[in-house]
Amino acid sequence: MPLLCRRGSGVASLRPFGPRERRVLIRLENAMVCAAVFAIPPLLRSTAGVLPICSSILHLKHAALCYCTVNGNMKSKRKPDHLERTAHDFRQEIISKAKVCGITSESETVKRLRLAVTDKEFTFKAGQWVDFFIPGVAVVGGFSICSSPGLLQQEGVLELAVKQTTHPPAHWVHTQCTLGSEVALRVGGNFFFDPQPADAPANLVLVAGGVGINPLFSILLHVADLQRTRENKGSGYKMGTANLFYCAKNTHELLFRKHILGLTNTFPGRITCSFHVTKQSSPICENLQPYIKEGRISADDLEKHISTDTLWYICGPPAMIESISKVLANLGVTQDKIFFEKWW
Repeated sequence: MPLLCRRGSGVASLRPFGPRERRVLIRLENAMVCAAVFAIPPLLRSTAGVLPICSSILHLKHAALCYCTVNGNMKSKRKPDHLERTAHDFRQEIISKAKVCGITSESETVKRLRLAVTDKEFTFKAGQWVDFFIPGVAVVGGFSICSSPGLLQQEGVLELAVKQTTHPPAHWVHTQCTLGSEVALRVGGNFFFDPQPADAPANLVLVAGGVGINPLFSILLHVADLQRTRENKGSGYKMGTANLFYCAKNTHELLFRKHILGLTNTFPGRITCSFHVTKQSSPICENLQPYIKEGRISADDLEKHISTDTLWYICGPPAMIESISKVLANLGVTQDKIFFEKWW
């Protein structure tokens, strides 16, 4: 843990950074990132548009330490933001510019952004998220990528699905973001599926709640890419089955549902889905009815998929993750087979 030096009685004493100090450092670093990416003349940037963590940030941090030392007794009851919650997670070192090249409404409350990234060093694994830097917005967003690594490789774009909230980055996406808006991205996260060709085949069960579908949809698309590569080239990772369980309030809140059903039709028996709704008030359309089940995902739903070569990926509200994890443990699934991402 970082330490802050304080002087007293002629002797320097050390204490860990408090929440306020960490927030000041985070916001100063965010300001430096935006200034460096968007304000530095193009000729002074690298041709790839990559920004390593600037040494000048260290000088700002030093100034912040002095400020925090004086104000060290000030406390805040504010909930930790994305950068604080993920401070110990893996992050790439580079920060890359991106331009908004597509905006669509995925539902009444979720917008889907398509972002063009020209930096050839920018990569991610299916399931990871990005730090989302917005010029003029002090708070850094954290959004899971909902597209596949293959789309980035082929077209140089990635996609995010952002739910409308009062959180500044999400509010910006829904109220100010337009085609051509520029942002900066940094990839991070320990939650991903990235098998290598020589790895043993595995089956996947993906369990999503609400917008927790985002990283799992990325994984599902990656599974489809692996299946296609195996079919077309006869080489690459030998993928097992992928079974998606997705719970939302109603069918209108089931993001990507048409695309998901398309995958089940393209890969029958290899990709399956089960949609669950908890507060459905309107009639369910005919083409969705075979895939819809009313009520939450239960032990009975999951038990039939348990095997020694199955990996379980869960993303959604903390209460749901804890409940599903407990169900799996009771069914005999070991901890090393369970992976989860909490975003609320």
